[in-house]
Amino acid sequence: MKTIHDSSLDEWFLTGTPLSQAAHQQAINTAQQTIETHFSTANKPFSGIQAEELSNLLEDDVICPEEGVPLATTLHEVGQKVLRHSVAVHHPACAAHLHCPPLIPALAGEMMVSATNQSMDSWDQSPSATLLEERMVQWLCKTFGFSHQADGVFTSGGTQSNFMGLLLARDHYAWTRFGWNIQKRGLPPEAREMRILCSEAAHFTVKQSAALLGLGEEAVVTIKTDEDHRMNLEDFNQKLSHLYGEGLHPFVIAATAGTTDFGSIDPLPELASRAHALGLWLHVDAAYGGALMLSNTYKKQLQGIEAAHSITVDFHKLFYQPISCGAFLVNDQNHFNRIKQNADYLNSTEDEALGIPNLVGKSIQTTRRFDALKLYISLRSLGRARFADMIEKTIEIATKTAQLISKDPVLQAINPTPSLNTVVFRYLPNSQHSELSDSQWHDQINHDIRHTLLASGDVVLANTKVKGRVCLKLTLLNPRTTMKDIEFILERIKETGKQRELPRGEWGQHASNISATSNHAKLL
Repeated sequence: MKTIHDSSLDEWFLTGTPLSQAAHQQAINTAQQTIETHFSTANKPFSGIQAEELSNLLEDDVICPEEGVPLATTLHEVGQKVLRHSVAVHHPACAAHLHCPPLIPALAGEMMVSATNQSMDSWDQSPSATLLEERMVQWLCKTFGFSHQADGVFTSGGTQSNFMGLLLARDHYAWTRFGWNIQKRGLPPEAREMRILCSEAAHFTVKQSAALLGLGEEAVVTIKTDEDHRMNLEDFNQKLSHLYGEGLHPFVIAATAGTTDFGSIDPLPELASRAHALGLWLHVDAAYGGALMLSNTYKKQLQGIEAAHSITVDFHKLFYQPISCGAFLVNDQNHFNRIKQNADYLNSTEDEALGIPNLVGKSIQTTRRFDALKLYISLRSLGRARFADMIEKTIEIATKTAQLISKDPVLQAINPTPSLNTVVFRYLPNSQHSELSDSQWHDQINHDIRHTLLASGDVVLANTKVKGRVCLKLTLLNPRTTMKDIEFILERIKETGKQRELPRGEWGQHASNISATSNHAKLL
């Protein structure tokens, strides 16, 4: 049967026609030029634009005009109004969050992911993509020390992976302990007595997941941390004994391999031993620290992770992938049966009998991106040794930064020996405030330093709290960051802190002097 081709749409859809190919090439070239003009060549990590000004700037455009405007015009406007005011994650002074600069091979992969638009729920929507993701999952399971019985699925990141870990742990315990199928019958009567154990430094998604799973945030029992911000085993044992004494049902230990603030790794071998002895599920949130498995020098810090029931790992952190890209791994593929559903139009039982691999049964998503491709391209292009070198370099820079801060009388290092590549510290004011206590005054200045630097666009760093006190945080994921960059950042922090200590009437002139000086500073 001969189909009628509507050539009027060729400039809008990617096909094999000359018009389509030319339109696609022009669009890609224009987008590339726009990125280079308004984003990748930025000399500061942020423009410093304020929310109200940016909102007004974006309000000028009609989102969906009756007749479209030329693509080149739209892309130019996006460059001026969006890219120009985006955070430059590749800049060495962008050091606030676990927000990495993406690899160029991954950006090339991202273009292929978008262009092919494979949907990872069924084989007939993503044949080669399905098999490549399965190969990637097998490699990941082997890398983390799991057996051939293990399996996994790519996810949007740590939030989804942690949720899946606690979901499977809940359903597994309900079935093995109470003979109760939550998937069919909902929560068991004992659900109010089920408890999750994690450290007080665990990611907030543990409590979020507990709420979404119908257990409630109060089902999460937090364990104190030691001086290295790791789960305290003595407090763990006491809390666990108390739970059993109260007739409650602890069912999962949510360990962390790389806390958000300090990169701390819980004592995994000891927690694995307790979990297996007591019949508890061990989930390890290695969203941050999982990349250490690529480093022969540092992977020993993850010893014990191979004994977990499930693992979260993110690739848009220390694997340097564009957002979003993560994975969820389980030590036994049969665990996925607790969330599996069959839909006649996607993964029918007849197809399964024929051995057709439909991945939808392993995910809480239906439509899902082929994110495994960009990671595959990156790993193939760089190799393990180069990945390891980049990771190790960031840890080395973080260690040197903490040492530099420790020697500075104006700064206080909170973690003088970083576990990974985050450095937490405080600016120490010399002055006092007539109306605030010293602790309130110190907190206020450290809070203001972050916001002042963001408004200037010179440095993007984070605030956090340690024992209730406001601190500054550098998250040094960028392997291109040098100590010269660090020295510039710390000088700007101290200059800004000193400015904040001045009487209010003197702020403006001092700020102008600092701004003029910083405009001439260059980060290499």
